[in-house]
Amino acid sequence: MSQNSYFPKIIVVLFLLLNSIFAKVKLPQLISNGMVLQRKKNIHIWGWADTNEQVEVSFHNSNYSTKANEEGQWIITLPKFEAGGPFTMEIQGENKITVRDIMIGEVWVSSGQSNMELPMYRVSPLYQSEITYSRNDSIRYFDVPLNYNFDEPQNDTQGGKWKSADPKTVPHFSALAYFYAKNIYQKYNVPVGIINSSVGGSPAQAWCSSDILKKNFPKYYRVAQKFKDASQINKIQNKDNKRITQWHELKEKDKGYKSGQSWSDSDVNTEDWSKMNIPGFWANTELGSLNGVVWFRKKIELIPNLANKPAKLSLGRIVDADSVFINGKFIGNTTYKYPPRRYEVPSSVLKRGTNIITIRVVNQRGKGGFIKDKPYKLRFGNKSIDLKGEWKCRLGARVDPLEGQTFIKWKPVGLYNGMVAPLLNYKIRGVIWYQGESNTGQPREYEKLFKSMIKNWRQKWNQKDLPFLYVQLANFMKPDKQPSPSNWAMLRESQTKTLSLENTGMAVITDLGIWNDIHPLNKKDVAHRLFLPARKLVYGEKEIVSSGPMYESMKIRSNKAIISFDHVGKGLLAKGDGGLKHFAIAGQDSNFVWSEAKIQNNKVVVWSEKVENPIAVRYGWADNPRKANLYNKKGLPASPFRTDDWSK
Repeated sequence: MSQNSYFPKIIVVLFLLLNSIFAKVKLPQLISNGMVLQRKKNIHIWGWADTNEQVEVSFHNSNYSTKANEEGQWIITLPKFEAGGPFTMEIQGENKITVRDIMIGEVWVSSGQSNMELPMYRVSPLYQSEITYSRNDSIRYFDVPLNYNFDEPQNDTQGGKWKSADPKTVPHFSALAYFYAKNIYQKYNVPVGIINSSVGGSPAQAWCSSDILKKNFPKYYRVAQKFKDASQINKIQNKDNKRITQWHELKEKDKGYKSGQSWSDSDVNTEDWSKMNIPGFWANTELGSLNGVVWFRKKIELIPNLANKPAKLSLGRIVDADSVFINGKFIGNTTYKYPPRRYEVPSSVLKRGTNIITIRVVNQRGKGGFIKDKPYKLRFGNKSIDLKGEWKCRLGARVDPLEGQTFIKWKPVGLYNGMVAPLLNYKIRGVIWYQGESNTGQPREYEKLFKSMIKNWRQKWNQKDLPFLYVQLANFMKPDKQPSPSNWAMLRESQTKTLSLENTGMAVITDLGIWNDIHPLNKKDVAHRLFLPARKLVYGEKEIVSSGPMYESMKIRSNKAIISFDHVGKGLLAKGDGGLKHFAIAGQDSNFVWSEAKIQNNKVVVWSEKVENPIAVRYGWADNPRKANLYNKKGLPASPFRTDDWSK
């Protein structure tokens, strides 16, 4: 055989081999073992194959077939099924794929930013027994991996698989989504599938498609166009990474490592160290306002029966990053400010008598230190040692503040293309959403933006009445002493106004937040309140009281304002002692003052001796309306509101 005739045959063989590989039927990540399919809806099964390849799906003792189109795409619509399982499905083309352990039940998409993303392990101190007894093969969870794309909607997720609930998997489930799924299962006894597609810090515009932004929000559309340039993205990321890496190369500058003895060692001489009370910020001490590295040390004494035993170390929250040592041994570290600091201390670390706890804190910008009203203790079962109070401290390195990072993943369109578009063929019952914190800079815009996003998703999912249930922002930050403007209150108002869309519901949680933590831990009650509108709107329990009181109208009589509400149920009540709180009233000068308020005939009467001719009332109008206490008798809080002009 000549060399000239040999190579063409090799090429033909390679072509046939490659063709056979690419011709194989392929399924998206969602269509996989353990999946939950939506009951009582026509189900889509889809994937890819060779052009015009015949594809057959066998399920529930029936066969369904189609051909792949010119692009190699195929989709088969299955009839409606009742809840049940497990089942097996076979997909046959040139190859055969068997999908096992399929359940049919209720499928919900959970989305938003960090309060939806927040996993169960972050809230585990509240819910340890929930995790321990979480085994339930009828609750399934699919976590969509982070992916953003500015060029075009993606047709598949970047990985992910269905997982059943058990003590090993549930700690990594979205806490809110898990409790929501559990509510559905306990109420209706059907399998539940949650597809979680959420990203911490993400603004709503990142979850909108390009066409809806081009039509309604051209400024965001223009931003998205800029990030279609991959070289631009690489340039920004390389610049950010270089700057951040250089900033964090602090060991050469840190005196705690330059003295020949690490300040984490147990025998360091601290006689010339300063003192600081923890919790608190070092900007309020003689160290002053600075960024960089500060070391902290504290001696504790252990009685014999606590020595050589495992312990749990709680260090509240620290701004920004920390590394923790006990008796010179590294215990653990956390790299950013939001997670609670919880460290396991091995039994070999602690000893009888004096023990030294050392914390190296790295602060990038703003005030560095330890957040107040958090636990700071070393726990041995039911016994604990309080670590609050005086610590020794010393500056390790002073550096200029670190310039903020360019979070490309949050840019408009990116998360929609990468994390929503791949889900659109999958039939779902509805969406639960917790987001808004990242849009508080433009609270008035949020109503239009949020409504546009909901309509956008409904149109793309081809479900015009897709239920969309969401969480109103929690109370957060220090309470104001006087009535004040509030972007958080304005964004809550935008969320309330979104209820004008059909098939939407809102959970009010202005009593479940934490002043010093943007991530409230109580996700179980949030899920309960979010499930109530689902019971009414989605599952047909029409008589249920699904919401707390919602502002309806105001009348002025003499020097008093009379407020009427919807969703009163069996009546209004003032929770706690001392009557209604957090109402404010204003006259023509628009100067709001705290007011008196009382419930009368299931309305609220509001007045103040300082305002003779009232024209407007506000309730819970603050970043943190901590004392707001108007509820209905079902125990659901009233949504904050204002009666004055929206445009002001």
